Amino acid sequence: MIKNIKTLQWLGDTDGCLRLIDQRKLPTECVCIDCQMTEDLFSAIKTLAVRGAPAIGVAAAYGICLAAKQIQNNTALSNAVELINKQADYLASSRPTAVNLFWATDRMKSCAVKFVAGNPKTTVKHLKNALLAEAQKIEAEDIEMCRQIGTNGEPLIPGSGAILTHCNAGALATAGMGTALAPLFEAHRIGKRLEVYVDETRPLLQGARLTAWELMQAGIDATLICDNMAGELMRQGKIGAVIVGADRIAANGDTANKIGTYSLSVLAKAHSVPFYIAAPSSTFDLKISAGSEIPIEQRNGDEVRGFGGMQAAPAEIAVYNPAFDITPAQNISAIITEKGIIKPVGRQTITAILTQT
Repeated sequence: MIKNIKTLQWLGDTDGCLRLIDQRKLPTECVCIDCQMTEDLFSAIKTLAVRGAPAIGVAAAYGICLAAKQIQNNTALSNAVELINKQADYLASSRPTAVNLFWATDRMKSCAVKFVAGNPKTTVKHLKNALLAEAQKIEAEDIEMCRQIGTNGEPLIPGSGAILTHCNAGALATAGMGTALAPLFEAHRIGKRLEVYVDETRPLLQGARLTAWELMQAGIDATLICDNMAGELMRQGKIGAVIVGADRIAANGDTANKIGTYSLSVLAKAHSVPFYIAAPSSTFDLKISAGSEIPIEQRNGDEVRGFGGMQAAPAEIAVYNPAFDITPAQNISAIITEKGIIKPVGRQTITAILTQT
């Protein structure tokens, strides 16, 4: 994994700020931005300066600390909680698909309510300390979940034949070592000789800009391909497995991930190539019964008409630009979580694994 680089980190005490690697600048520049207010973080999430479902969740947790920072210490506790709830809902509106965003903001809202209920004579300053401690706990949990996903998923990484991945689900998408890339990093650590094919991932090139960069930083043999080359590699027998992340997983195992994932799952099934999802338990949305209920973010057409300020299509051409698609559970060989491997993928196996203590 990337050494000595943190995708996000909280600087200071309750009056601190959230520092993020600006992923819009990679791979040509590795620079950071400091979010001082919730509006700064909202913009960072909306414009993909920070992205990846787990990283968005951790960032949103710290976003509540940014909201609390703005509250005067002499504010009534009930008013403080109301302000925190409003800012949490504001942050949650930044992107509609990644469930970790809502999971984290709901958890932080619950933390505020429970702390005040249990400490009715406390102060806003103590509430701020409690919220920062909860956000730090969420970050620590994410780091550990990534480690466990790596350990659990490593045996599924073939000793021969290349692995194909799509979009970015590495350290840049989490607070830790990643989700889909975590088993690769662990396999590399124990000495497996890996060859990884990286889909460029149009239209924003997260595979080309981020995953390729991460794998090179880690010293893993990586080859970049256009998205439409994956099927030919499978036909040639060069792909031993496909592994990708997830932004939301329904109760039946249907999975929302970066646009193009569904196509890969169909190709993998046609060529008898194992297709794996790697995601923490916080990415499951058991309130949603199937993938058809997952809201899909539609993004600006200019992302498809060109890239990096370069126009590649007529300015007035209509564009269809969903950020995600749904891979049905029947196309998924297994889901790798920090609690274990879900296989076969379905309601019963999901419930059995997620309810483990």
